[in-house]
Amino acid sequence: MTARPRPSLYARALPYLLIAPTFVIVFLFTLKPTVSAVVDSTFRPARLPQDSPSFVGLENYLALFDPAHHIGARFGGILLNTLLFGFGTVLITTPLALTFAVLINRRLPLRGLWRFGFVYPSLLPVIGAASIWAFIYADQVGLAAAIFGAGNPNWLGSPSLALLSVMVVHIWSQTGYTMLLYLAGMQNIPRDLYEAAALDGAGDVQQLVYITVPLLQRTTLFVLTIAFTFAFQTVDQLQALTEGGPGDRSNLLLYFIYQNIGERRNWGYINAMTVILGAIVLVFTLSNFLLFDRRGRES
Repeated sequence: MTARPRPSLYARALPYLLIAPTFVIVFLFTLKPTVSAVVDSTFRPARLPQDSPSFVGLENYLALFDPAHHIGARFGGILLNTLLFGFGTVLITTPLALTFAVLINRRLPLRGLWRFGFVYPSLLPVIGAASIWAFIYADQVGLAAAIFGAGNPNWLGSPSLALLSVMVVHIWSQTGYTMLLYLAGMQNIPRDLYEAAALDGAGDVQQLVYITVPLLQRTTLFVLTIAFTFAFQTVDQLQALTEGGPGDRSNLLLYFIYQNIGERRNWGYINAMTVILGAIVLVFTLSNFLLFDRRGRES
C-alpha cells in the first residue's frame, strides 16, 4: 500500500488564505469596535484632549438610569421607545410580509407588477421614502389632510402619534424586502407537498399552517434577526420626520447616540448606550436561535 503524498504547504494554507479576508473584515469592523466600546464605556473622558481619561467602572451605566442625570433623565423613555419600535415593527412586518408572499406566490395576472409594487418601497432611499411620508403627514397640504379634512391630527407633532407615525413609515419601507426573503424560501418547498395535501382535502389555510409556516422556520429566524436589527438602526427616518420630537416621544436609542456624540463629556455614556444596544440585539438573536432550534428538534 503506497503512502499518500503529503499536501504541499500552499495546499494546506489555501483554506486559511481564503477565509482570511473575512476574518480581517470581521475583526476590523465588528470585534475591534465592540471591544473598544466596552472598554471605553468604563472610562470618563478627560476635559482636555491632552489629558488621560479616568476609570469609573460601571458609573456610566448607572448614570443612564439616574433621572437626575442630564443623560439619564432622557435615556429611560428613549430606551422604552426603542423597544416598542423594534418589537412593534417586527411583529407587524413579519406576518404582513408572509401574507403578501403567499398571495403573490400564486399564478396571478400581472404577478410581476404586483411583486414590483410591494418591493418598490424597499428600493427607495431611506431619506426619499421619509420625505414622501413627511408630505403625506403635512398638516395643511398633505394627503392625510385631504383625507381627514379638519379632523386631521398632527401626526408628527403629537406626543401620542409621533412614534406610531414613524413606525408606519418603517413598516411600509421594510415589508417588501422581508416579503422577498419569504418568497425565496418558498421556492425551496417542493410543490409535491401542496399537491398531496390538496388531494387529501387540505385547504389553503391548512396548507399554510401545516406546510408553509413549518418549512419556513429557518427563513423566519433570519427574517426576525434582520428585521429587529434594521429596526434598531433607524436614524435617517427620524432625521427627516421628527428629529426625535416632540419631547423625545419618538426618539430612538441610535438617534439619541447620534445627537450626543458631538459632546466630549458624553463619550463614556455614548459607549455605554452602544453596549446596551448591542446587548439587546444579541439577546434577541440568541433567543431566536435557541427557540427555533428547540422547535426544530421537537418537530
